[in-house]
Amino acid sequence: MESPEKTKAMVREKYTAIAQQSQTENAASCCGIDSCCATVDYSIFSEDYTALSGYVPAADLALGCGIPVEHARIAIGNTVVDLGSGAGNDAFVAGKLVGPTGKVIGIDMTPAMVEKAQQLATELAFDNVSFLLGEIENMPLAAETADVVVSNCVLNLVPDKTKAFAEIQRILKPQGHFCISDVVLKGALPEALRGAAEMYAGCVSGALQKNDYMGIIHDLGFKNVSIKAEKQIHIPDAILLNYLDEAALAEFHASGMGIFSITVYAEKECCDKTTGCC
Repeated sequence: MESPEKTKAMVREKYTAIAQQSQTENAASCCGIDSCCATVDYSIFSEDYTALSGYVPAADLALGCGIPVEHARIAIGNTVVDLGSGAGNDAFVAGKLVGPTGKVIGIDMTPAMVEKAQQLATELAFDNVSFLLGEIENMPLAAETADVVVSNCVLNLVPDKTKAFAEIQRILKPQGHFCISDVVLKGALPEALRGAAEMYAGCVSGALQKNDYMGIIHDLGFKNVSIKAEKQIHIPDAILLNYLDEAALAEFHASGMGIFSITVYAEKECCDKTTGCC
């Protein structure tokens, strides 16, 4: 297994390349990783944002696995933080929802993505949307900054997911909430897939078991935890055969292992359970 820093460097390198690609190129690939599935002509993970107010086609790199902003209960005047904001797809939609009295802060660890998103915000006069360079495990934000945290198919790429959710808890205001779309597993992923860099950056090999993922959220004390959307992701054999031989592929299909996209909602607990100050 790669060290956390090597994993981050690999993900940063892949997403720097993705930042230079078009939405069409990314939608025809495995979460933007062109080398692993160049012959596949449809998107595996991404959802259709085109009907949403605030949608910016140039910001849509087809990298998501859900539409968290639809379930995030974003209100006018809210401060929203978008984790792994990429070119700004979710951030710009959230910017319309919060209105001129609210603000949206996107955080991404890839400089090319931050640059691309900030350029779009400037060009399109999204004055209430800004982007910061930073890592989810150590966000450059003060405690109790956000009313709402959203993220789309990113936390599975973070090596320390417990620390990532603890940071979400830290930056949320008392009784704030998050809505996150992510990739999880049910059953054991073959070793050949777990070790594939492209599949890791392509949203699969960094994923946790669903029960472990939900367990982190519950263990940190979030309340009213619920799954708002869930669907199984079917990765074509054309992609899997880059990593598995025919026998391993047959075993993979027979194992019952599943890859799922889930959208999870949860609320931060009261600021002090003893005094009940909330």
